[in-house]
Amino acid sequence: MPYELAWLGPQTVGFALSLYPLYVRGRAYRALGLPADAAGEFRRIVDHLGVVSNEPTLAAAARLELARALHASGDAASSKRVYEEFLSIWKDADPDIPLFIAAKEEYAALARF
Repeated sequence: MPYELAWLGPQTVGFALSLYPLYVRGRAYRALGLPADAAGEFRRIVDHLGVVSNEPTLAAAARLELARALHASGDAASSKRVYEEFLSIWKDADPDIPLFIAAKEEYAALARF
């Protein structure tokens, strides 16, 4: 963990995939029913987007996973805010992208409460 924000070396393109272990760990925490721990991992990715700038898919997925983890941990207000950030960033995305469709549906369900 102390080296997760470090450059992997010249065999990689910049920092691409540097934060992938955090993403996997966050998904594992969610699967184990530990949403607060998951949110912490996804928050680290979102807080260090410059590290994943070469990997925009990871950056987008981490923000969506953060919203999901916050919701699962009972922090509906923060979850709603992160969903809104995600949807704002993706407002011009192709409407048929499955990740985008899922995010809109999840946000709509959350916004009803």
